[in-house]
Amino acid sequence: MDELPDKKSVGDAAREVGRAIVSAIPVAGGPLQVLFETVFSAPLEKRKQEWLERLADVVNELERRIDGFTPAKLAENQTFITVALQATQVALRNHQEEKLSALRNAVLNSALPNPPEEDQQLIFLRLVDQLTSWHLRVLALFDNPTRWMERHGVVNPGWGVGGVSTVLQHCFPELRGKREFYDQITRDLQTDGLAMQGQFLHLTMTGNGMVESRTNKVRS
Repeated sequence: MDELPDKKSVGDAAREVGRAIVSAIPVAGGPLQVLFETVFSAPLEKRKQEWLERLADVVNELERRIDGFTPAKLAENQTFITVALQATQVALRNHQEEKLSALRNAVLNSALPNPPEEDQQLIFLRLVDQLTSWHLRVLALFDNPTRWMERHGVVNPGWGVGGVSTVLQHCFPELRGKREFYDQITRDLQTDGLAMQGQFLHLTMTGNGMVESRTNKVRS
């Protein structure tokens, strides 16, 4: 019987991949170098380490899900390398969990069998970089409101009639009374092709319609 792969070695290999990716990011010289060393160095190192841990977790998950997978195979996957490099640059510029989780999942999906088309993956990374954490939270809810409530422990009232805005404010109480704000978020998602078009937020519809998916299946 073959021995099981050493989990520690898998993690170490993932960190080596991550370090190679992070080291590819240039650092400015001169006065900017001084500013970097005195202000940004420690926080950036912390972000690097946290991102490397996420990359290690990606490799461990790939090992669990793909028969015969080894970290060395990632070096032969050019799409994975490109996506991981792009995701790393975005990750180091951000701290919100919603963004980091989306980036981690994008890197994972790039190495799974039958991944999204490469340009589609890169568009997704650009959008993660540009959008706010609220955009990503609302997008996740719009994708499948019923499943979102189950995952986040939010009671599903089983509405009989109402609007999508009712679902939105129920799941995110902090958005109550902020119609202009969440209307803008929805418009942004529609402009980027992530949410379905149409004025669905405030239309009165059946309970089933209130929790239908409102996203386009274009995400990584």
